[in-house]
Amino acid sequence: MIVHEPVMVRQVLEVLDIRPGDTVLDCTLGEGGHTAHFLEKASCGIVIGIEQDEEVLARAKERFREQEDRFIPVQGNFSSLQKIVANHTGSQVDRIFFDLGISMYHFKESGRGFSFSKNEPLDMRLDRSRAMSAADVVNGFDEKKLAEIVWAYGEERFSNQIAAAIVRRRKLKQITMSKELADIVMEAVPKRFWPKSIHPATKTFQAVRIFVNDEIEILEKALRDGIDTLKEGGRMCVISFHSLEDRIVKSLFRELAKGCTCPPDFPVCVCGKRKVVKVLTKKPLIAQQEEVGVNPASRSARLRCALKLTNDAAFLASMKVTA
Repeated sequence: MIVHEPVMVRQVLEVLDIRPGDTVLDCTLGEGGHTAHFLEKASCGIVIGIEQDEEVLARAKERFREQEDRFIPVQGNFSSLQKIVANHTGSQVDRIFFDLGISMYHFKESGRGFSFSKNEPLDMRLDRSRAMSAADVVNGFDEKKLAEIVWAYGEERFSNQIAAAIVRRRKLKQITMSKELADIVMEAVPKRFWPKSIHPATKTFQAVRIFVNDEIEILEKALRDGIDTLKEGGRMCVISFHSLEDRIVKSLFRELAKGCTCPPDFPVCVCGKRKVVKVLTKKPLIAQQEEVGVNPASRSARLRCALKLTNDAAFLASMKVTA
């Protein structure tokens, strides 16, 4: 069994600053890599762990079976985090954590076509109850829509050529295996433009996976719901692995940290907007070279953290008074 290695553990523990007795919401539990550190090293009170894949959740349950009094596993999606928290501990928590990466289990063991290096059924659903699989997307969407998906979610410069190649191939036969899709992409991208550090199909596979699991569309709402669910003085930490996710996190944190939008010469605030958070990471934290050497998956990780302000601090900020 392959165990997923959590990324940037030291930085996560530092910026979350978990206190004894805190309730932590791990919105992307996986096999419990980060949660293990929350329970053990950070000595938190309770961890609520959300995981949409029932097979992965079963692994986490087994891992923490001796800590069931402090660990609450929930099968679901972080889009429902407010309801999940309300059902299990009340309305608010002390710390919230998102790791937006995909578990190694999905690439190495799930058999669902996440990896372009394996020949597996083209599925890519994290939650198998979802109606649409990767095969449905690849074989059912028209060329224009396929190109839009590959460009929007993969930022692949050859999206039009890849979409056209997919449509040509599926006229001969349905594309049902991951290796088939990888080969199509490799043929569509001119060899002289193959990236040096990643497989030519990486961005296309990323794009299809994100679309199938609706990952980007639900992220901003989940982050906003998470801030609402934090107690005053609570912290939210987010690890993203590509620019689309990181831009959403960065933009939302900046918006919520901005507060008053009145002209500088106004003596008092009249817009009524208050600062909701203080951004604790002016620039995203990245993995150290030592970690990247041991865990290459950490090389693209970007960590951002925000502190939820108290009502008094937010009010003083809106009145342009320093506490």
